[in-house]
Amino acid sequence: MSVNAELRAFFDSRRQQIPADVRAVMQRAALELADSGQADQALSVGAKAPAFTLPSATGRTVDLAELLADGPVVLTFYRGAWCPYCNIALRSLQQHHDAITARGARLVAVSPQIPDESLSYAEKNELAFDVLSDLGSDTAKHFGLAFDLPDDLAAVYAGFGIDLDRSNAGHPRTLPLPATYVIDRDGTIRWAFVDTDYTTRAEPADILAALDQLI
Repeated sequence: MSVNAELRAFFDSRRQQIPADVRAVMQRAALELADSGQADQALSVGAKAPAFTLPSATGRTVDLAELLADGPVVLTFYRGAWCPYCNIALRSLQQHHDAITARGARLVAVSPQIPDESLSYAEKNELAFDVLSDLGSDTAKHFGLAFDLPDDLAAVYAGFGIDLDRSNAGHPRTLPLPATYVIDRDGTIRWAFVDTDYTTRAEPADILAALDQLI
């Protein structure tokens, strides 16, 4: 099953469990974000990837330039461990991790949550790749991915028991669009997936195909 088929199946099963008024808030916010045109303004193929140095879940500091010195980088942005769609996508990437590294590439995931949150998730799911904390979403902003949740949707998330103020270290409203980039060793983005719909993610098969084009 493709990751997007799995995501769609999860969406369909969960949708009926959400009250109609809450679904309406979520659907309206999704349409407004899609209509904003932000996905079209995010960095895409041919652009230079902005430099970043971010803390990993294990306490190390990870620098994009140092990663690129060893080979291409697959960089994926996700909302946080509280997002079940992100978890499905990251597990799928983990399943393809060996295929990514076999192509000489390094997989890195970035979210705005604090390192402790990332560490708990990475350990629980035995992730073999770096999970980085982009506190304040500065790196996501440089890629054109950061946006602020509207008040009513933030209230919905709080009603679900999601404490974004704690997990995002005082930046509760700012999240990244789901995005995945294949970055060549010279820092050029060679393949990009960006979508305002958090229930849709990059297919690992497409990521591998993009890496094959670099060889």
